[in-house]
Amino acid sequence: MKIGIVGGTGGMGKGFALRWCINHDILIGSRDAARATSAAEEYAKLASEIYGKVNGTVKGNDNLSIAKEADVLILSIPYENIDSTCSQILAQIRDSCVVVSPIVPMVKTELGFEFIPLKENKPFSYQLVSKYMKNRTKLVSAFHVISEKKLVDPNLSLDYDIFVCGDDTNSVKIVSDLINEIKGLRPIYLGSGSLSYFAEMATPLLLNAMIKNKLKNPGIKIV
Repeated sequence: MKIGIVGGTGGMGKGFALRWCINHDILIGSRDAARATSAAEEYAKLASEIYGKVNGTVKGNDNLSIAKEADVLILSIPYENIDSTCSQILAQIRDSCVVVSPIVPMVKTELGFEFIPLKENKPFSYQLVSKYMKNRTKLVSAFHVISEKKLVDPNLSLDYDIFVCGDDTNSVKIVSDLINEIKGLRPIYLGSGSLSYFAEMATPLLLNAMIKNKLKNPGIKIV
């Protein structure tokens, strides 16, 4: 499977690449193709040092190019970049491509982290991204509540539940299977994509709890 990561030169992109390149071909995307290529080379080298041998590859290119190739496309971008990025690339993806939004609409204020849709009466991330989808059922929300610091280091253990929202059973299964491939992560299906705001809201909640209670790399685990 080819997994494209738009904005893949950031911490989350690096973490996904290192975790999934064991079995999949990873396409690192950036607005700057040279930067993406450099990051991909770094990730591939790290993966070889960590695992010895991997079955997949890690390559880089501009966001549009990797989006056209991807079987699964991760949108590792800020909320404020949804319109400018998705308007350019989502019309160009394969009809079968599953798009994953881990995007969290939040802002830090004097009170802490706040949820932008509530604070500023704006759409939540899933709503914004879905405007640009050729087939909205191929859009899945996931990976909102995961420690980036732990994700980027495969030597560190994970123990988190990952909320998943989506309308197409097969697309949800594909994303859930990818979650299960990362040791210590478990998919928890919340329901339709229209309920994605529940998953998105969990991130500012978790960050505020972390800061106020001095927690280290917290996550969500349902027991």
